[in-house]
Amino acid sequence: MSRDPLRAVLPLLEVRPWRVVRAVVLGALALGCSVGLAAVSAWLIARASQMPPVLTLSVAVVTVRACGVGRGVLRYLERLASHDVALGGMAALRANLYDALTRGPVTGVVGLRRGDLLARVGADVDDVGDVVVRSLVPAGVAVVVGLASVALVAAFLPTAALTLLGCLLLTGVLAPWLAARASAVTEARGAQARAEVTARTLAILEEGQQLRVAGRLDAELAALAAADERLTAAGDDGARTAGVSAAIGAAAQTLAVIAALWLGMGALQAGTLAEVELAVVVLTPLAVFEVTSVLPGAAVQLRRSREAAARLAALLPRTPTLSAPRGQRSRRAPDTPRSEARVSGLRGAQGRREADTSGGGELLVLEGVSAGWPGAAAPAVDGVGLTLRAGSVVALAGPSGVGKTTLLMTAARLLPACAGTVHGDSTTLFLAEDGHVFDTTVLENLRVARGDVTPDDARAALDAVGLTTWLDGLPDGLDTALGGGATTMSGGERRRLLVARGLLSPARVLLVDEPAEHLDAAAADAVVAALAAHARATGRAVVVATHRLSAATGADEVLLLTPPDDGHVIPAPGGVAVPGDAASTGRVDGGRASRAPAVVGARGTHADLLRDVPQYAWATGREDARAAGRENADAGG
Repeated sequence: MSRDPLRAVLPLLEVRPWRVVRAVVLGALALGCSVGLAAVSAWLIARASQMPPVLTLSVAVVTVRACGVGRGVLRYLERLASHDVALGGMAALRANLYDALTRGPVTGVVGLRRGDLLARVGADVDDVGDVVVRSLVPAGVAVVVGLASVALVAAFLPTAALTLLGCLLLTGVLAPWLAARASAVTEARGAQARAEVTARTLAILEEGQQLRVAGRLDAELAALAAADERLTAAGDDGARTAGVSAAIGAAAQTLAVIAALWLGMGALQAGTLAEVELAVVVLTPLAVFEVTSVLPGAAVQLRRSREAAARLAALLPRTPTLSAPRGQRSRRAPDTPRSEARVSGLRGAQGRREADTSGGGELLVLEGVSAGWPGAAAPAVDGVGLTLRAGSVVALAGPSGVGKTTLLMTAARLLPACAGTVHGDSTTLFLAEDGHVFDTTVLENLRVARGDVTPDDARAALDAVGLTTWLDGLPDGLDTALGGGATTMSGGERRRLLVARGLLSPARVLLVDEPAEHLDAAAADAVVAALAAHARATGRAVVVATHRLSAATGADEVLLLTPPDDGHVIPAPGGVAVPGDAASTGRVDGGRASRAPAVVGARGTHADLLRDVPQYAWATGREDARAAGRENADAGG
């Protein structure tokens, strides 16, 4: 990243220089009409007082009318041009930001609250886009019109022009500098407060009932009010800064007029300046300072945009992206036979997506990786080695809190590895257990994964995860709107919808966290089987973190994550630890791993672990017994 975050983010606006130049030219012409109107009007009034022949005033009269009409028309055109640049830049910045986040590796997202992330891709993007229309364009207009006005006054009285230039520099340089300096802390505080307000508001709206039950709603409301007060205080501080800058501008304008009058009177007495010219010299500065009155605000906006750019830059990958530029995808002809009917249908609908099964090439490699959250006393998982090849399926098992999710996030490059290396030239997608479902249609929720998903693609993906009956029951099918946060879906339906989104993704490696959550045994195993079939049919690789050992039946390899001093820790059904494991010996507390990092205690196929690890066989048997018990209970009911 550049040392100036704004310079790093500005290219993502994709602003064409000629569009900015067009806005500056139109703005300069509009303000030039204002200055010209003041200057010509002053000359016209002074000359008319001398009662000359009417024809000698006709040109000035027409010029006054032209400047009056042109000022309004050109100001309108300038606003169209500048807002076209700003709004187009904001749209491009959002698209490029989302694209960068999906292509990774990124490390600045996972530690953010959802509201803070929303503030960054919302208000912060707007602030960066506003730098063009509220900072760069006004500055360019001020330079052009200011110099032209000084040249106009210099044509009549050079000494007055020098005075005008000095006053313009005073209000055009000193006032913005003071405003920017005073707003440095103010804007940083305002950005933080705005993010906190957004985060707490979103949490209260989405989790209000849970907070009420937990007795924390009043505390959250009080914290929201405090954050809002800090945001208001930051705005008040900014208003005081704007007041000081306005006072400097008013003082400079007054000084310029008084100096012009004093110098003009001296030149008039010396006979080097005519009476009508004195009016032009004195009254022109009254209009010229309109160009510099917006510069303190432009400086504050530049500071605000820089703070916003720094927050956005923290989201961007720290290393070059591993995939093609936005809007492009590599295309390779698939050559693997279609295996399962439902996955085959998905594969056929997605023939455009890349696939490589020609040589079992390495898609992602973990070499001695230690995974943990930044700032933690010790990593959650240590010494993991894993090679993912085209078509491979790996299951990641272990008790709750052992570090499965942390390891997946590290493999996805959402978290930096504490030790070891994660490398590979393939795109990865991390499917979180709590992935977001947007308040839009089913089809658009699936298009989050890939923008060109067709209705046939969507139906094939939903069929692959067992949601055909659910889809058929929706009033408008794929066009049915889902409530924000998936409030209209059950937990199992929501989970399978997220898995379907992953199946439609162009990513070569899918890292899926607990796909069987909220599902019964049969549905859970079917979803994992669909992921495995998808990997083998499309030449992708899939890693599934799951509590269900039975779901690992079709995996090429199963990795058991265990505390380092207990090589037989495995999860029982529901993630409960079995006798003799870390939980029973006090090394796991409240579902969180002990200070010592977990390691891969055993690895192999499901059949190998059933044969060689007694506890694994015991836990798998317990899962099967519980599943059979539920089926018998359902049959008896």
